[in-house]
Amino acid sequence: MTKWTPRHEAPEPLEGNVVATITGGTVIWFVLFLAQLPFYGWFDDHGHLWWLWTCLVGGGLGLIGVWYVRKRDAAIRRAESAPRGAADAAR
Repeated sequence: MTKWTPRHEAPEPLEGNVVATITGGTVIWFVLFLAQLPFYGWFDDHGHLWWLWTCLVGGGLGLIGVWYVRKRDAAIRRAESAPRGAADAAR
């Protein structure tokens, strides 16, 4: 059996609104947490309490992700607006 190797180049990554994507995912995690919260007793009785805490942790990590991508976007915008010579001097 031969190893599979691609015969074409990989496509360029898509650039989209990353902040909105991460924010949307974070909101979904928190909504899932809040939707499951009234059923805390049922989850506890059936050994599925980790579902609830997974949603909460997903929302918390999403907040870190929102902070990170906002800082990243700001750094990219600063680098694009900086004069060409300043970017080369920083290296």
